[in-house]
Amino acid sequence: MSYNDLSPDEKRVIENKGTERAFSGKYYLNKEAGVYLCRRCDAPLFRSEDKFESGTGWPSFDDAIPGAVREVPDADGRRTEIVCSNCGAHLGHAFFGESMTEKNVRHCVNSVSLDFSPRATAPGLEEKAVFAGGCFWGVEHRLAELKGVRSVTSGYTGGRSENPSYREVCSGDTGHAEAVEVVFNPAEVSYETLAKLFFEIHDPTELNRQGPDRGTQYRSAVFYRNDEQRSVAEHLIAELKAKGYPVVTTVEKAGRFWPAEEYHQDYYEKTGHEPYCHIYTKRF
Repeated sequence: MSYNDLSPDEKRVIENKGTERAFSGKYYLNKEAGVYLCRRCDAPLFRSEDKFESGTGWPSFDDAIPGAVREVPDADGRRTEIVCSNCGAHLGHAFFGESMTEKNVRHCVNSVSLDFSPRATAPGLEEKAVFAGGCFWGVEHRLAELKGVRSVTSGYTGGRSENPSYREVCSGDTGHAEAVEVVFNPAEVSYETLAKLFFEIHDPTELNRQGPDRGTQYRSAVFYRNDEQRSVAEHLIAELKAKGYPVVTTVEKAGRFWPAEEYHQDYYEKTGHEPYCHIYTKRF
């Protein structure tokens, strides 16, 4: 495997597990949209939408691109080092339980361990979207058919308890909605295209129900991850209302998404059945 040439300071951090001085890194206050790459091997590591201001002096992320970062306990057992899964480059440390974001994790990364690729040119750039529209089996099945969608996971979000079970969610006591988390490549399919299909594969005028499924867990909701997603959702709802649809879909800030039990994943693919209440209806 060939690596990029490193400066002495980059070698001190990346190869010898050093730490750059707080508040000195070039990406500490960077707010541009794109992807953060490993400085040594160019592997995509973090998305700009997962970056947040922690006040600690180093770039902080509450999520990483799936599989891109590996956690390694320090020899003294006091901290958790994070390294690039592809080349093993030292990135920084992960901290848990600080309650800085809803995901409750902080990847504290040295700027010298990173390169940055703006959204327009970023390799391997993927984004996430979260929708709730009745039973997650059908929503998952329909959205997974779109070109550019990498994966769709059924789960629970928008509630009060942590790591809820299907039975707990069905009780209506946790406040969660059955939802799906979509991983997609915006170079192949836009968030607006996903959202439009979402509004056309369920009835957004039904309050707390879809077909025979009733309860707040079956509510219609868009859980936005950034201001752009919120703006798109609100615009589409306004467009539907202008067409005469009394839309009840809520637009809520995305919080922790809890994947559902394995038997719920790819349900219709496993059973060979077709969705019973997620029939496509053109509305745009």
